[in-house]
Amino acid sequence: MKKLVEQIQAQYELFAANAEAQVEKGNKAAGVRARKAALEISKLMKDFRKESVDAAK
Repeated sequence: MKKLVEQIQAQYELFAANAEAQVEKGNKAAGVRARKAALEISKLMKDFRKESVDAAK
């Protein structure tokens, strides 16, 4: 589960950097990258929830 948490953190950092570039500088390509990272974060969070529930059993 530690590896999964690290993946989530890495994707969030990528998302944050690209979202900031889009908002502050109007960089459209950064917006595409931010949305892609957000989608990946969503998938990873679902995996985290599954693993967390299994670990609690």
